[in-house]
Amino acid sequence: MKAFTILLAILVGAAAPTEAQRPEGYPRSYDALIEAARAERVVRVYGNADASAMAPLIAAFQRTFPGVAVRYADLESREIYRRVVAEARANRPVADLVWSSGMDLQAKLINDGYAQAYQSPEKPALPADAVWKNMGYGVTAEPVAFVYNRRLIPAGRVPRTHEAFEALLRAGRKPLTGKVATYDPARSNVGYLYLTEDYAITRDTRSLVQAMAATRPWLSPTTEPMLDAVADGRIAIAYNVVGPYALTAAKRDPRIGVVFPRDYTLVASRVAFIARNAQRPAGAKLFLDFLLSRTGQGLLAKQWLLPVRRDVRAPRLSAEQQRPIRVGPGLLVNLDTIKRRRFLAEWRAILTQGMKP
Repeated sequence: MKAFTILLAILVGAAAPTEAQRPEGYPRSYDALIEAARAERVVRVYGNADASAMAPLIAAFQRTFPGVAVRYADLESREIYRRVVAEARANRPVADLVWSSGMDLQAKLINDGYAQAYQSPEKPALPADAVWKNMGYGVTAEPVAFVYNRRLIPAGRVPRTHEAFEALLRAGRKPLTGKVATYDPARSNVGYLYLTEDYAITRDTRSLVQAMAATRPWLSPTTEPMLDAVADGRIAIAYNVVGPYALTAAKRDPRIGVVFPRDYTLVASRVAFIARNAQRPAGAKLFLDFLLSRTGQGLLAKQWLLPVRRDVRAPRLSAEQQRPIRVGPGLLVNLDTIKRRRFLAEWRAILTQGMKP
Protein backbone atom coordinates (compact mmCIF):
# COMPACT_ATOMS: atom_id res chain seq x y z
CA MET A 1 0.00 0.00 0.00
CA LYS A 2 3.02 2.27 -0.31
CA ALA A 3 4.13 4.17 -3.35
CA PHE A 4 7.82 3.78 -2.61
CA THR A 5 10.31 1.63 -0.73
CA ILE A 6 11.95 2.49 2.56
CA LEU A 7 14.94 0.51 3.77
CA LEU A 8 15.08 0.46 7.53
CA ALA A 9 18.20 -0.82 9.30
CA ILE A 10 18.29 -0.26 13.05
CA LEU A 11 21.57 -0.83 14.85
CA VAL A 12 21.69 -1.90 18.47
CA GLY A 13 23.03 0.69 20.89
CA ALA A 14 26.10 0.20 23.02
CA ALA A 15 24.01 -0.42 26.12
CA ALA A 16 22.35 -3.49 24.61
CA PRO A 17 23.36 -6.94 25.91
CA THR A 18 26.06 -8.72 23.94
CA GLU A 19 24.68 -12.24 24.39
CA ALA A 20 21.32 -13.43 23.12
CA GLN A 21 19.14 -15.45 25.46
CA ARG A 22 17.10 -18.41 24.29
CA PRO A 23 13.40 -17.54 24.82
CA GLU A 24 11.78 -19.27 27.77
CA GLY A 25 10.22 -22.61 26.83
CA TYR A 26 12.17 -22.99 23.60
CA PRO A 27 14.19 -26.21 23.05
CA ARG A 28 17.95 -26.19 23.75
CA SER A 29 18.54 -26.73 20.05
CA TYR A 30 17.42 -23.12 19.53
CA ASP A 31 20.82 -21.97 20.79
CA ALA A 32 22.36 -23.27 17.56
CA LEU A 33 19.78 -21.34 15.53
CA ILE A 34 20.65 -18.13 17.38
CA GLU A 35 24.35 -18.63 16.70
CA ALA A 36 23.67 -19.32 13.03
CA ALA A 37 21.64 -16.11 12.80
CA ARG A 38 24.45 -14.13 14.44
CA ALA A 39 26.86 -15.57 11.90
CA GLU A 40 24.52 -14.36 9.12
CA ARG A 41 24.52 -10.90 10.78
CA VAL A 42 21.55 -9.50 8.81
CA VAL A 43 17.99 -10.58 8.00
CA ARG A 44 16.23 -9.04 5.02
CA VAL A 45 12.43 -8.58 5.30
CA TYR A 46 9.87 -7.52 2.71
CA GLY A 47 6.74 -6.20 4.42
CA ASN A 48 3.88 -3.77 3.94
CA ALA A 49 3.38 -2.73 7.55
CA ASP A 50 4.52 0.89 7.83
CA ALA A 51 8.23 1.19 8.58
CA SER A 52 7.49 3.64 11.41
CA ALA A 53 5.14 1.14 13.04
CA MET A 54 7.75 -1.61 12.75
CA ALA A 55 10.60 0.41 14.26
CA PRO A 56 9.84 -0.42 17.94
CA LEU A 57 9.50 -4.13 17.18
CA ILE A 58 12.72 -4.22 15.15
CA ALA A 59 14.58 -2.39 17.91
CA ALA A 60 13.26 -4.90 20.48
CA PHE A 61 14.25 -7.83 18.26
CA GLN A 62 17.81 -6.49 17.95
CA ARG A 63 18.04 -5.98 21.71
CA THR A 64 16.93 -9.57 22.18
CA PHE A 65 19.27 -10.94 19.53
CA PRO A 66 22.27 -8.59 19.41
CA GLY A 67 24.42 -9.02 16.36
CA VAL A 68 21.44 -9.65 14.05
CA ALA A 69 20.49 -6.47 12.17
CA VAL A 70 17.20 -6.11 10.29
CA ARG A 71 16.86 -4.62 6.82
CA TYR A 72 13.17 -3.90 6.32
CA ALA A 73 11.77 -2.93 2.90
CA ASP A 74 8.39 -1.19 3.18
CA LEU A 75 6.52 -2.10 -0.03
CA GLU A 76 3.04 -2.49 -1.49
CA SER A 77 1.64 -6.04 -1.46
CA ARG A 78 1.73 -6.35 -5.26
CA GLU A 79 5.28 -5.07 -5.36
CA ILE A 80 6.28 -7.67 -2.77
CA TYR A 81 4.77 -10.40 -4.94
CA ARG A 82 6.43 -9.06 -8.09
CA ARG A 83 9.86 -8.79 -6.48
CA VAL A 84 9.81 -12.26 -4.95
CA VAL A 85 8.92 -13.85 -8.28
CA ALA A 86 11.30 -11.74 -10.37
CA GLU A 87 14.27 -12.14 -8.04
CA ALA A 88 13.80 -15.87 -7.69
CA ARG A 89 13.53 -16.35 -11.46
CA ALA A 90 16.65 -14.25 -12.03
CA ASN A 91 18.49 -16.17 -9.31
CA ARG A 92 19.12 -12.89 -7.48
CA PRO A 93 19.11 -12.50 -3.67
CA VAL A 94 15.57 -12.44 -2.35
CA ALA A 95 14.08 -11.39 0.96
CA ASP A 96 14.66 -13.89 3.75
CA LEU A 97 11.21 -13.28 5.26
CA VAL A 98 8.18 -12.18 3.23
CA TRP A 99 5.31 -10.63 5.21
CA SER A 100 2.24 -9.05 3.61
CA SER A 101 -1.44 -8.25 4.05
CA GLY A 102 -1.99 -9.50 0.48
CA MET A 103 -3.19 -12.85 1.84
CA ASP A 104 -4.14 -14.30 -1.53
CA LEU A 105 -0.84 -13.27 -3.14
CA GLN A 106 1.05 -14.77 -0.21
CA ALA A 107 -0.92 -18.01 -0.59
CA LYS A 108 -0.04 -18.09 -4.29
CA LEU A 109 3.65 -17.59 -3.59
CA ILE A 110 3.55 -20.43 -1.06
CA ASN A 111 1.57 -22.67 -3.39
CA ASP A 112 3.97 -21.93 -6.27
CA GLY A 113 7.00 -23.05 -4.29
CA TYR A 114 8.56 -19.77 -3.12
CA ALA A 115 8.43 -20.69 0.59
CA GLN A 116 10.13 -23.22 2.83
CA ALA A 117 8.61 -25.12 5.74
CA TYR A 118 9.43 -24.21 9.32
CA GLN A 119 7.65 -25.30 12.49
CA SER A 120 7.88 -22.32 14.80
CA PRO A 121 8.13 -22.99 18.56
CA GLU A 122 5.28 -20.46 18.83
CA LYS A 123 2.91 -22.55 16.69
CA PRO A 124 1.08 -24.16 19.67
CA ALA A 125 0.01 -20.68 20.83
CA LEU A 126 -1.57 -19.79 17.47
CA PRO A 127 -5.10 -20.50 16.23
CA ALA A 128 -5.11 -23.59 14.02
CA ASP A 129 -6.41 -21.64 11.01
CA ALA A 130 -3.49 -19.18 11.23
CA VAL A 131 -0.93 -21.68 9.93
CA TRP A 132 -0.84 -23.33 6.52
CA LYS A 133 1.51 -26.26 5.77
CA ASN A 134 4.03 -24.96 8.34
CA MET A 135 4.88 -22.34 5.71
CA GLY A 136 2.35 -19.51 5.86
CA TYR A 137 1.85 -17.92 9.29
CA GLY A 138 -0.94 -15.43 9.96
CA VAL A 139 0.71 -12.92 12.28
CA THR A 140 -2.12 -10.44 12.87
CA ALA A 141 -5.92 -10.38 13.15
CA GLU A 142 -7.03 -7.11 11.56
CA PRO A 143 -10.75 -6.29 11.37
CA VAL A 144 -12.14 -4.46 8.33
CA ALA A 145 -14.10 -1.30 9.04
CA PHE A 146 -16.59 1.33 7.94
CA VAL A 147 -14.95 4.75 8.38
CA TYR A 148 -17.02 7.95 8.54
CA ASN A 149 -16.81 11.69 9.07
CA ARG A 150 -18.40 12.47 12.44
CA ARG A 151 -19.84 15.80 11.26
CA LEU A 152 -21.35 14.47 8.02
CA ILE A 153 -22.72 11.23 9.54
CA PRO A 154 -24.29 12.08 12.92
CA ALA A 155 -24.14 9.46 15.65
CA GLY A 156 -27.77 8.43 15.18
CA ARG A 157 -27.26 7.69 11.48
CA VAL A 158 -24.00 5.72 11.71
CA PRO A 159 -24.61 2.26 10.19
CA ARG A 160 -23.72 -0.65 12.47
CA THR A 161 -24.44 -3.47 10.02
CA HIS A 162 -24.06 -4.04 6.29
CA GLU A 163 -27.84 -3.86 5.94
CA ALA A 164 -27.90 -0.51 7.71
CA PHE A 165 -25.08 0.74 5.50
CA GLU A 166 -27.07 -0.13 2.38
CA ALA A 167 -30.19 1.53 3.84
CA LEU A 168 -28.17 4.70 4.52
CA LEU A 169 -26.95 4.74 0.92
CA ARG A 170 -30.42 4.25 -0.55
CA ALA A 171 -32.14 6.77 1.71
CA GLY A 172 -29.46 9.40 1.25
CA ARG A 173 -28.45 8.81 -2.33
CA LYS A 174 -28.56 12.47 -3.34
CA PRO A 175 -26.62 13.99 -0.39
CA LEU A 176 -24.14 11.09 -0.47
CA THR A 177 -23.45 11.28 -4.20
CA GLY A 178 -19.68 11.63 -4.59
CA LYS A 179 -19.29 11.25 -0.81
CA VAL A 180 -18.79 7.46 -0.57
CA ALA A 181 -15.43 5.73 -1.00
CA THR A 182 -14.08 2.22 -1.20
CA TYR A 183 -11.09 0.43 -2.70
CA ASP A 184 -10.98 -0.10 -6.43
CA PRO A 185 -10.77 -3.91 -6.64
CA ALA A 186 -9.10 -3.63 -10.06
CA ARG A 187 -6.19 -1.66 -8.55
CA SER A 188 -6.17 -2.69 -4.88
CA ASN A 189 -5.24 -6.20 -3.88
CA VAL A 190 -6.85 -5.93 -0.44
CA GLY A 191 -9.91 -4.28 -1.97
CA TYR A 192 -10.36 -7.23 -4.31
CA LEU A 193 -9.78 -9.71 -1.47
CA TYR A 194 -12.27 -8.05 0.89
CA LEU A 195 -14.98 -7.71 -1.74
CA THR A 196 -14.72 -11.31 -2.91
CA GLU A 197 -14.92 -12.42 0.73
CA ASP A 198 -18.07 -10.29 1.16
CA TYR A 199 -19.65 -12.04 -1.82
CA ALA A 200 -18.70 -15.43 -0.36
CA ILE A 201 -20.39 -14.59 2.96
CA THR A 202 -23.69 -13.22 1.67
CA ARG A 203 -25.52 -12.76 -1.63
CA ASP A 204 -26.77 -9.44 -0.26
CA THR A 205 -23.37 -7.97 -1.12
CA ARG A 206 -24.46 -7.45 -4.73
CA SER A 207 -27.37 -5.26 -3.59
CA LEU A 208 -25.06 -3.27 -1.34
CA VAL A 209 -22.60 -2.74 -4.21
CA GLN A 210 -25.48 -1.55 -6.40
CA ALA A 211 -26.42 0.97 -3.71
CA MET A 212 -22.83 2.21 -3.55
CA ALA A 213 -22.65 2.46 -7.34
CA ALA A 214 -25.71 4.75 -7.35
CA THR A 215 -23.75 7.28 -5.25
CA ARG A 216 -20.97 7.49 -7.86
CA PRO A 217 -18.34 6.32 -5.35
CA TRP A 218 -14.76 7.47 -5.24
CA LEU A 219 -12.51 4.44 -5.86
CA SER A 220 -9.09 4.45 -4.26
CA PRO A 221 -6.13 2.12 -4.83
CA THR A 222 -4.84 2.65 -1.27
CA THR A 223 -6.02 3.42 2.26
CA GLU A 224 -4.39 6.73 3.15
CA PRO A 225 -6.20 8.90 0.57
CA MET A 226 -9.56 7.57 1.77
CA LEU A 227 -8.75 8.35 5.40
CA ASP A 228 -7.56 11.85 4.48
CA ALA A 229 -10.74 12.46 2.46
CA VAL A 230 -12.97 11.28 5.31
CA ALA A 231 -11.12 13.50 7.77
CA ASP A 232 -11.50 16.69 5.72
CA GLY A 233 -15.10 15.98 4.69
CA ARG A 234 -14.62 15.30 0.99
CA ILE A 235 -15.91 11.80 1.79
CA ALA A 236 -18.68 11.07 4.29
CA ILE A 237 -18.21 7.33 4.63
CA ALA A 238 -15.77 4.70 3.35
CA TYR A 239 -16.43 0.97 3.03
CA ASN A 240 -14.13 -1.97 3.83
CA VAL A 241 -11.14 -0.01 5.12
CA VAL A 242 -8.12 -1.72 6.72
CA GLY A 243 -9.00 -1.53 10.42
CA PRO A 244 -5.58 -0.82 12.01
CA TYR A 245 -4.94 2.12 9.68
CA ALA A 246 -8.42 3.47 10.41
CA LEU A 247 -7.96 3.16 14.17
CA THR A 248 -4.56 4.84 14.01
CA ALA A 249 -6.03 7.74 12.03
CA ALA A 250 -9.03 8.06 14.38
CA LYS A 251 -6.74 8.16 17.42
CA ARG A 252 -5.00 11.27 16.12
CA ASP A 253 -7.98 12.90 14.37
CA PRO A 254 -11.34 13.22 16.21
CA ARG A 255 -13.15 13.94 12.93
CA ILE A 256 -12.84 10.26 11.99
CA GLY A 257 -15.18 7.55 13.31
CA VAL A 258 -14.64 3.80 12.94
CA VAL A 259 -17.27 1.04 13.01
CA PHE A 260 -16.80 -2.72 12.91
CA PRO A 261 -20.16 -4.01 11.64
CA ARG A 262 -22.11 -6.13 14.10
CA ASP A 263 -23.60 -8.59 11.61
CA TYR A 264 -20.14 -9.67 10.51
CA THR A 265 -16.68 -8.16 10.35
CA LEU A 266 -14.04 -9.54 8.04
CA VAL A 267 -10.78 -10.20 9.87
CA ALA A 268 -7.69 -10.28 7.68
CA SER A 269 -4.14 -11.27 8.56
CA ARG A 270 -0.66 -10.34 7.46
CA VAL A 271 0.85 -13.62 6.32
CA ALA A 272 4.57 -14.34 6.73
CA PHE A 273 6.74 -17.05 5.22
CA ILE A 274 10.44 -17.81 4.95
CA ALA A 275 11.65 -17.61 1.37
CA ARG A 276 12.65 -20.92 -0.20
CA ASN A 277 16.00 -19.46 -1.32
CA ALA A 278 16.60 -17.30 1.74
CA GLN A 279 20.29 -16.50 2.09
CA ARG A 280 19.85 -16.00 5.84
CA PRO A 281 17.28 -18.61 6.86
CA ALA A 282 18.33 -18.67 10.52
CA GLY A 283 17.72 -14.95 10.87
CA ALA A 284 14.39 -15.32 9.10
CA LYS A 285 13.31 -18.01 11.56
CA LEU A 286 14.38 -15.88 14.51
CA PHE A 287 12.46 -12.87 13.20
CA LEU A 288 9.33 -14.91 12.42
CA ASP A 289 9.37 -16.43 15.90
CA PHE A 290 9.72 -12.95 17.41
CA LEU A 291 6.73 -11.70 15.39
CA LEU A 292 4.70 -14.61 16.76
CA SER A 293 5.95 -14.39 20.36
CA ARG A 294 3.97 -12.72 23.12
CA THR A 295 6.52 -9.91 23.20
CA GLY A 296 6.36 -9.32 19.46
CA GLN A 297 2.59 -9.58 19.34
CA GLY A 298 2.29 -7.09 22.20
CA LEU A 299 4.49 -4.61 20.36
CA LEU A 300 2.44 -5.02 17.18
CA ALA A 301 -0.75 -4.44 19.19
CA LYS A 302 0.57 -1.04 20.32
CA GLN A 303 0.66 -0.05 16.64
CA TRP A 304 -2.91 -1.34 16.11
CA LEU A 305 -1.53 -4.35 14.23
CA LEU A 306 -3.80 -6.52 16.32
CA PRO A 307 -2.32 -9.87 17.40
CA VAL A 308 -3.43 -13.26 16.17
CA ARG A 309 -2.54 -14.75 19.56
CA ARG A 310 -5.39 -14.80 22.05
CA ASP A 311 -3.13 -14.66 25.12
CA VAL A 312 -2.03 -11.10 24.31
CA ARG A 313 -4.13 -8.20 25.57
CA ALA A 314 -5.69 -6.22 22.74
CA PRO A 315 -9.13 -4.96 21.64
CA ARG A 316 -11.23 -7.92 20.50
CA LEU A 317 -14.43 -8.46 18.59
CA SER A 318 -16.86 -11.14 19.74
CA ALA A 319 -16.40 -14.58 18.22
CA GLU A 320 -19.87 -14.29 16.63
CA GLN A 321 -18.95 -11.00 14.95
CA GLN A 322 -15.66 -12.13 13.42
CA ARG A 323 -15.33 -13.72 9.98
CA PRO A 324 -11.63 -14.55 9.77
CA ILE A 325 -10.16 -14.95 6.30
CA ARG A 326 -8.45 -18.31 6.61
CA VAL A 327 -4.81 -18.75 5.66
CA GLY A 328 -4.83 -21.55 3.10
CA PRO A 329 -5.68 -22.79 -0.38
CA GLY A 330 -9.13 -21.17 -0.36
CA LEU A 331 -7.37 -17.86 -0.98
CA LEU A 332 -6.24 -19.10 -4.39
CA VAL A 333 -9.74 -19.42 -5.82
CA ASN A 334 -10.28 -15.76 -6.65
CA LEU A 335 -6.82 -15.41 -8.19
CA ASP A 336 -7.88 -17.64 -11.08
CA THR A 337 -7.49 -15.40 -14.13
CA ILE A 338 -10.88 -16.20 -15.65
CA LYS A 339 -12.70 -15.87 -12.33
CA ARG A 340 -10.99 -12.55 -11.58
CA ARG A 341 -11.80 -11.20 -15.04
CA ARG A 342 -15.46 -12.15 -14.67
CA PHE A 343 -15.70 -10.69 -11.17
CA LEU A 344 -14.20 -7.36 -12.23
CA ALA A 345 -16.36 -7.25 -15.35
CA GLU A 346 -19.48 -7.64 -13.17
CA TRP A 347 -18.14 -4.95 -10.81
CA ARG A 348 -17.68 -2.52 -13.69
CA ALA A 349 -21.12 -3.35 -15.08
CA ILE A 350 -22.75 -2.56 -11.72
CA LEU A 351 -20.84 0.72 -11.49
CA THR A 352 -21.86 1.71 -15.01
CA GLN A 353 -25.51 0.86 -14.40
CA GLY A 354 -25.52 2.65 -11.04
CA MET A 355 -24.16 5.85 -12.53
CA LYS A 356 -27.02 6.16 -15.01
CA PRO A 357 -29.54 8.90 -14.08
